[in-house]
Amino acid sequence: MSDSGPDPERLRELAAKLDGVHRQSSPRDKQLPSNTAASIVLRLGVELVSAPLVGGAIGLGLDWIFGYFAIHTKPVFTIVMFLLGCIAGVRNVIRTAQDLNAQSQGGATKDRE
Repeated sequence: MSDSGPDPERLRELAAKLDGVHRQSSPRDKQLPSNTAASIVLRLGVELVSAPLVGGAIGLGLDWIFGYFAIHTKPVFTIVMFLLGCIAGVRNVIRTAQDLNAQSQGGATKDRE
């Protein structure tokens, strides 16, 4: 038996078998499931609640940092960042609702700039 390399015919047979197995094991539909009402409500609720919480946490952090350096701004950054978070949350909900509405009507989503 010589060690001249693999037999090309056996490699073709192996490739055909692998292709057959791959076709059987791959999912037939690669479409994402459509949005249900519960998933839309959950998504919008999370976006509306998380933005003010993150904004308030950043504000608390900024107040703590400035307080550490003896600049007492205790409620200022917390209030400002919470309000900015509320604005961002409402803006995200409106933008997401517009995208979902465009998808439900069959149109493409608008490009965000």
